[in-house]
Amino acid sequence: MAGIYLHIPFCRKVCGYCDFFKNASLKHKEPLLKAMKKEIFLRKNYLNEPIETIYFGGGTPSILKIAEVENLLQTIYDNFEISKNIELTFEANPDDLSKEYLQGLKNIGVNRLSIGIQSFDDKVLEFMNRRHTAEEAIRCVKNAKQAGFDNLSLDIIYGIPNSDVEYLKENLRQLCELQPTHISAYHLTIEQGTPFGHLKKKGKLHEIADENSEKQYLFLVEYLQKQCYEQYEISNFCKSGKISQHNTNYWMQKPYLGIGPSAHSYNKEMRQWNISNLKKYITGIEKEDLPAESEELSVKDKFNDYIMVRLRTKWGIDLEYVQKTFGNFYLENVKKVLKENKEDFVLKNTTLLLKPERFLRSDYLIAKFFVI
Repeated sequence: MAGIYLHIPFCRKVCGYCDFFKNASLKHKEPLLKAMKKEIFLRKNYLNEPIETIYFGGGTPSILKIAEVENLLQTIYDNFEISKNIELTFEANPDDLSKEYLQGLKNIGVNRLSIGIQSFDDKVLEFMNRRHTAEEAIRCVKNAKQAGFDNLSLDIIYGIPNSDVEYLKENLRQLCELQPTHISAYHLTIEQGTPFGHLKKKGKLHEIADENSEKQYLFLVEYLQKQCYEQYEISNFCKSGKISQHNTNYWMQKPYLGIGPSAHSYNKEMRQWNISNLKKYITGIEKEDLPAESEELSVKDKFNDYIMVRLRTKWGIDLEYVQKTFGNFYLENVKKVLKENKEDFVLKNTTLLLKPERFLRSDYLIAKFFVI
């Protein structure tokens, strides 16, 4: 089974923290959608197995009209074998989700919504340059349930400058009152090239202290677990059976096809990424010359990828799989790192797991296993 990701790079406003490829102008929307449909056709043989997940991300997919979403989906259905139990996720901003729009999404087969709420504090939303209000966020979730959506993922951001555990507690209270089936909770990071990054460079904005970050994260995990959400990945929590299948497939290293500018693809043997430029992407597709770069994956690359994605999850890394797939050299490397860092990991039978209380240091600890 495999997945397809569609990158819709348009936004009406640029959020202060976002470092994804996006464009605040809709000038190229029609030619881009035409190019994306053509890319779907041109790459119909990239995945030689049924599609079990489709994911509209961005940017802001909900900037599209229902007919435009439907046309993209129909192009996929015309060119790929689709699983009967397809998970079809659509990212959306709260203020786009009118009752009519929600019903339209439901009618064309969308069965999972990922809604970018981020905060229930209007001042924080304004600070992040979000378009919606807390009231709109609450209303859109209720409307989505009324429209028949029973698989709802809500995003929230913590670690915001000048915030503390009390701020987070109130936001989590309001979040859980909406009873989503899935929650993605991300710590605010200030990336270069973003509006927040420019403010940081000028000395006008700073990340919160590490101690505050740790307090907020540990409180977040404890609070959501008490609300019966399972933490199955560092930033992702779900009710029973409601994991994000699409994202889990990334962590399970299943193949996927990325459509649109900046979208990434993976077929187990190579990685590929489309150019992050609207005009060049459109022109290249029109000429049937895919504007993308790629790299073949060595055994070392595949091992490092496996370590990187699996240690972020509740499934961890399987030592028997490491030996069988990569060989004794890589297994001994894992054992050596484990011996030197026993306090950070748990070994259950042949499965190696990162201790939950070490998740905040995950990047540093996971990198110890990499073979350079």
